[in-house]
Amino acid sequence: MTGVDRSSRGALLLLHRYIGLLLALFLALAGITGSLLAFNEELEAALSPELLRVQPPSPASARIDPVRLHAMVRERYPEAFVQRMPLEYSAGRSVLFALKGKGLANDQVFVDPYTGRVLGERKWGDIGQGRKNLMPFVYRLHYALALDGVGILVFGVVALLWTVDCFVGAWLTLPPRRGRWWSSWKLRGGSAYKFSFNLHRAGGLWTWALLFVLAWSSVAFNLPQVYEPVMRSLFAHQRGMESIPVLPAPRMAPAIRWEQALPAARRLMAGQARALGIRAEAEKTLLYDPVRGVYRYDVRTSRDIRHRGGHTRLVMDGDSGALVGLWLPTGAASGDTVTTWLTTLHMAALGGWPVQLLVCAMGLVVTALSATGILVWMKKRQAARAVRHARTIMAGRAYHTDWRQ
Repeated sequence: MTGVDRSSRGALLLLHRYIGLLLALFLALAGITGSLLAFNEELEAALSPELLRVQPPSPASARIDPVRLHAMVRERYPEAFVQRMPLEYSAGRSVLFALKGKGLANDQVFVDPYTGRVLGERKWGDIGQGRKNLMPFVYRLHYALALDGVGILVFGVVALLWTVDCFVGAWLTLPPRRGRWWSSWKLRGGSAYKFSFNLHRAGGLWTWALLFVLAWSSVAFNLPQVYEPVMRSLFAHQRGMESIPVLPAPRMAPAIRWEQALPAARRLMAGQARALGIRAEAEKTLLYDPVRGVYRYDVRTSRDIRHRGGHTRLVMDGDSGALVGLWLPTGAASGDTVTTWLTTLHMAALGGWPVQLLVCAMGLVVTALSATGILVWMKKRQAARAVRHARTIMAGRAYHTDWRQ
């Protein structure tokens, strides 16, 4: 197997070098924070047990019906819009409600599903509130440098350049002439420079597929204006929420109330499951979108791949109860299937702890590749300076020799 000609190889090498130097600190930060986020739920529970862990008052205690629990939170926070009704209960865990509205001191509230007692609140991502916001702050660092809008765009551009560099770096491992590509895959010892170089090259090759998954899925999260046109040009997609028209003005109070909407959505989902030959396994959430005047019912079905929750999405008209649409995470359109796998792997949301460990390790690999790339560049820069210095000395000696003659 052969690579490219010498001039093209030189241009690609410069491209790889300067993209790598530009992205190194960003990717190191993303790698370290990503390693932590692979175990986000576990770390959240360990850091804030008073918010997330609950015990039933007695062994016979039953959880409060989700419709009633949602109503209790709405009554407790009349100034807020409680857009989402959680339907998924996890044993020993509180229920998280998101609050929306202007001037709210906090936007998340944790509720005991057995008693309805509010366990605590927080402003998501505000590290000034202490350890209860440590993991949300890590998340903000991971995808937006904790800068929100501008940070999301910056990391989106970083992810796009990283995706391009995945292919450039892989191409540069090909031998410039006929030779053995297998040598690029070997991790050999030697000097500190040799070890760093081989670790950078071989480490990137052995983990290339997962590096590409992380890079391109990051573009999906942060730069959809690039990701979606590219994917839609290559694959088929289902119609999503963006295809539902926006109302002239938000409709905050639909004709169908929350307590009516849940059984109506359940009936529609049961009908769709029968018609499509799929299996509905668990409910996740019911959400009302006042901008479009629709309810969104998220469930886990046999088309989901996540180990928790579900992203099969049924949309119902908030006034008539009519079916507006159904979105399936896999099996309905190739583009949606690919995106579901990419984003789910990125979040370590399938396969349990083995995949969490893999994604955690990949975060460390990304950091190590960034560090070794900088070390290789510094060593080559030092060597180039030494060569230039030696040439200057030799040129000076030649000049003095000529002058004496």
